[in-house]
Amino acid sequence: PPSVIVVGAGLAGAALAHALAARQWQVLIVDEAHGPAARASGLPVGMLSPHQTRSPTPMSRLTELGVAQMRQVLPRLLPQGAGWQDTEIDNLGHAAGRWPAAMIRPAALVQAWLDAATATGCCRTRWSCRVRRIARAGGRWVAFDAQDQAIAEADHVVIAAAWGSVGLLAGLGFDPLTLPLRPVKGQLSYGPWEGPPLAERPRRDNGVYIPLYEDATAPTGMPSRLWAMGSTYDRGRTDTTVEPAAHERNLHSLQALAPDAAAHMARAMAEGSLQGWSDIRCASLDRLPLLGTLPDLPALRAQLEAAGHRRGRVPMEESPRLPGLHVFTALGSRGLSLASAGAGWLAQHLETGAMPLPPDLVRAIDPARFAWRQWRRQGCTPPATEEAAA
Repeated sequence: PPSVIVVGAGLAGAALAHALAARQWQVLIVDEAHGPAARASGLPVGMLSPHQTRSPTPMSRLTELGVAQMRQVLPRLLPQGAGWQDTEIDNLGHAAGRWPAAMIRPAALVQAWLDAATATGCCRTRWSCRVRRIARAGGRWVAFDAQDQAIAEADHVVIAAAWGSVGLLAGLGFDPLTLPLRPVKGQLSYGPWEGPPLAERPRRDNGVYIPLYEDATAPTGMPSRLWAMGSTYDRGRTDTTVEPAAHERNLHSLQALAPDAAAHMARAMAEGSLQGWSDIRCASLDRLPLLGTLPDLPALRAQLEAAGHRRGRVPMEESPRLPGLHVFTALGSRGLSLASAGAGWLAQHLETGAMPLPPDLVRAIDPARFAWRQWRRQGCTPPATEEAAA
């Protein structure tokens, strides 16, 4: 059977490991942390809900597909009340309405995916192991650790490490022009809750207010009944410090969503009892995920140079690729909405070479899109700053 190394054990990596193990692929999932969901997927509670817009956009269409699939998958993976709760959400923004949704503790979902993958006998995990670089050798891909010792080799590698993907991609020759990824710090404000909730269901506008989330399997240190408000969206930040200023921004957003809840949050802040959680999301320049096979940059540049003035007619789908080297990252704040469906799309792509999406959506998430657009529009000679950086 085909083999794959998945780098990263958050929502994306775990969902993909599950999808490929179910297809009898031999999967090794590697993460530098001591266990799964150690970074942004460790959020105490997140909201599964579609991205609503006045008219359809690639992200709204992707999340519509993703939310529908995740709502089907959840009951098969986790009992309700033990890592997730079914709900609806009131959208108070420009696309007002009430939508099917779910409240999820992402780490519970990640663990369920990994448990199911391991139960097939086709998935292994390796913790506390940083993949420093990836290289092609003898028609296969080899992952090397921080001491430059080979960890494993496989037919395929999928980089699914969110913001941790950046160093690996840089080592493969990708830069902020050809694969522009951005760190986005997010802080959630939350606390224990007793008694009836202050709103009938979650509300969303500038942020999401969860009036009550109940979890019988909450880990030590996390309330089994909690309320939450978040998360902030701080571009360019890579620290994970929980900050009073971010709590203040969440409070300001909550005042517009639920004034009674904001009053409770303000009291908790004054008493020093408010809890917070913070980590780093990974987003692309256009905020759409990166999902698919990575481009072969020198070959793509040569292809467009050879096309000359006709390079504008070279379709993205014909971009040369690095066979067996893929990426599943830049889910931003849409990890819960996109992980399960995205893993299924990528697994089918790995097996068949095709992705079960309309062509325009395949192009919208294609990892080649930035380099292709840049060189197609401006020609292939890199600017002096890029040459200097290299």
